[in-house]
Amino acid sequence: QVQLVESGGGLVQPGGSLRLSCAPSRSIYSMKRMAWYRQAPGKQRELVAEILPDGTTNYGDSVKGRFAISRDGEVVYLQMNSLNYMDTAAYFCNADMTEYGRLPRPYWGQGTQVTVSS
Repeated sequence: QVQLVESGGGLVQPGGSLRLSCAPSRSIYSMKRMAWYRQAPGKQRELVAEILPDGTTNYGDSVKGRFAISRDGEVVYLQMNSLNYMDTAAYFCNADMTEYGRLPRPYWGQGTQVTVSS
């Protein structure tokens, strides 16, 4: 079964930047909507950003103007700038994918930790 593999998380100082990447573990038939979610300890998972097949992007209110989602084929990126303590969370990649010979469905990555700390 295909998995979504995330990378790019880590420790960063307030005001710093990170770029997250996410890609399927092997070739797939198609990928539609792609998104990033995050979950901080004790909080619900929330949408950070999404990119639709036509290129439309949407962002959570708390990251507008600081984060940017983009894709290059089957790879989705999240550029995060002006990071602050409230951005500390596990970040999860989500995509509506179709594997060869299977029906389309949503997939989730394992998550990558982003910690903003001085």
